[in-house]
Amino acid sequence: MPASTASSGSAPTGLAPDPGEYRRRLQRQSDEQIDAWAMELMRDLSIRPGVREVISRFMRAGRLDQAGLKRVFSAGGGPIATLGRTAEGDPMVPAIQLHFLVHGLRRSSADARDRLIDFLVAGFHDLAFI
Repeated sequence: MPASTASSGSAPTGLAPDPGEYRRRLQRQSDEQIDAWAMELMRDLSIRPGVREVISRFMRAGRLDQAGLKRVFSAGGGPIATLGRTAEGDPMVPAIQLHFLVHGLRRSSADARDRLIDFLVAGFHDLAFI
């Protein structure tokens, strides 16, 4: 999320002073902006904590089990042949294909907006370091 101006009352990070205010600010954004920021957060987190962590956080915020993740990934246009598992059995997709999860959640869940906001708010503390 781009930094805000000082007159908007933003915190030093340019986001918000706390996760509650961040959620309120996100709720005023368009769906297109929420989707773009969710995809950017996925990309940025995939570099630092890794793709497995992104998928785990997305599943938690999206209230998805592994079957739900598969459904959402394919609904978003993700090539199902690229959805795999790690040696530990955790779901894995190529980092470049994480955006399919956002598109798929939008196509398959009536409350996708709320779930994507949950994902963004869960990443609030990471944003200051990205």
